Amino acid sequence: MSPPAIVKGVDAVPAAADPGVDDAICQIGQTPAQPAGRGGRPRPLRPIDAPFVATGPSGVAIRTRLKGLTLQDDNVLREVGAHLGSLAGRDLKARCEAGAEHDSDGWAARKRELTGGSSARWAGSITRATHDQWALARRGQLAHLKSLEAGIAVIERRLSVPVGQKGTRRAAGGYRSRREWFAKSRRLHALKDRLAAVRADWDAGRVRVARGGRRLLNNRHNLDAAGLTEERWRARWEAGRRFCQADGESGKRYGNETIRVTPDGEVSIRLPAPLAHLANAPHSRYILTARVRFAHRGDEWADRICADRAVAYRIHHDPDRGRWYLTASWQRPTIPAVSLEAARAHGMIGVDANADHFAAYRLDTCGNPVGDPMRFSYDLSGTADHRDAQVRHAITALLHWARRCGVAAIAIEDLDFAQEKTREKHGRRKRFRQLISGFPTGKLRARLVAMAAEQGLALVAVDPAYTSRWGDQHWRKPLTSNKRQMTRHDAASVAIGRRALGLPIRRRTTPPPAHQSDEQRHRTAQAEPSAQGREETRPPVTERAHDARPRTGTHGTRATSASNTVRDTRSTGTWVQNPLLDTG
Repeated sequence: MSPPAIVKGVDAVPAAADPGVDDAICQIGQTPAQPAGRGGRPRPLRPIDAPFVATGPSGVAIRTRLKGLTLQDDNVLREVGAHLGSLAGRDLKARCEAGAEHDSDGWAARKRELTGGSSARWAGSITRATHDQWALARRGQLAHLKSLEAGIAVIERRLSVPVGQKGTRRAAGGYRSRREWFAKSRRLHALKDRLAAVRADWDAGRVRVARGGRRLLNNRHNLDAAGLTEERWRARWEAGRRFCQADGESGKRYGNETIRVTPDGEVSIRLPAPLAHLANAPHSRYILTARVRFAHRGDEWADRICADRAVAYRIHHDPDRGRWYLTASWQRPTIPAVSLEAARAHGMIGVDANADHFAAYRLDTCGNPVGDPMRFSYDLSGTADHRDAQVRHAITALLHWARRCGVAAIAIEDLDFAQEKTREKHGRRKRFRQLISGFPTGKLRARLVAMAAEQGLALVAVDPAYTSRWGDQHWRKPLTSNKRQMTRHDAASVAIGRRALGLPIRRRTTPPPAHQSDEQRHRTAQAEPSAQGREETRPPVTERAHDARPRTGTHGTRATSASNTVRDTRSTGTWVQNPLLDTG
């Protein structure tokens, strides 16, 4: 997501507070109860970023299994992947040596060197993948640089404070003992040395990349701890370093000249020049025995290849399962996002993302909660595939509920725990640091954007500052009843939805200064007069007055008790006139 624009002329939030962790908010046109600082004066507040509609996905990727491969097919795929993988490793080395001075002429020279050992199309795919890998390593290097700078700043701040001094909500205090102070002073020097080395690499444009994965590389020296044998590690290492992917080409037959998949599922590969002797078809092509079929988005894929539109393919091996897979991907035309007014037209669903569940609440166009809160749970423990499946299952349930509610958009916090992941940020709170480090904010955001676009729903991202605290303060108690138990996360979802709707989180603003009435002017932040139950939930009626009249169409089960006074007595008999009193 691109960073949202800053809203001008709004109240602010404490600059040193943690907006994404400890939530409290200020809204447009609303004066919050600012926390008092030293001397009883309110703390300075920062502007709140405006909500914005996230752009939809720009590409699609689908995967299927290559079933029925023969031993010869397996050997050919291994040789092709190993040969192209060696070329990719050589090209990555040349790209890293070029550093930040690399230009288009250097790119063309690298491609010419690879063409002789493969082909022009294979060389283009290798150089493009190398460039993307170098750029990813460069972004990770910058993130590591900022993390070291943030950790050094926190340690220097705490070392300058006397030992044992208590901290405030704006800044941490001193260390607890002289021993901890001395250990942190040594860590400070170690972090400064790391920072100097990383900054030197950044200035020189030098990155360090391990094809196959640095974690797998380190596991080679710790096979027992990783639970691997040397054979299993070798199989994973070779599978991770193979290269067998080809970019699509519009106008070519079936959208790809290098790896071609026909509508009936036939897969053929254009072999590199040194492996042309392995071909079993004309023009140095090898046709696999397996036939493929895409169960997901198969019709969309078939429409593209029949129109000869570009489709990229990647063939990869899973050594643990002993299976080969084919992944097809293509770009989508950029679809402009709907306007914020259109997203707000039918209300909103506010979603508070947590470590183990989504807390969601539906709001109407006036910002009133409708119905009961919903919770969609997931489990982020286990393998990466299990975590991804859990997130997709929870998002699917959320989107189906949103479609049933009839809303046009979902509001979620624009979370990014980049500053909170620093080890020195939360000190001894190791469990909390593990929690925010393992929270998949980037993957969750990408999954939700892509899956919401398929359901025709827009995604509105809001500033996460203080939504939990203000939601708990203004919405948890009013929405709690004998039949509804509200949590802090449920109240935060209401706050998120109201912020996406452009409404204050408070239910009503402060009354006029003279007295709490509408004599001077009408309150500005409240629901429309036509909205039912706009004030708050009406308490249930337990009993009616003893002298109340029965409602039309109702039948009482017992007679009401008689009044204690003559004036209030209601007779159930019939009045008969006394003939002796008739004077007429």
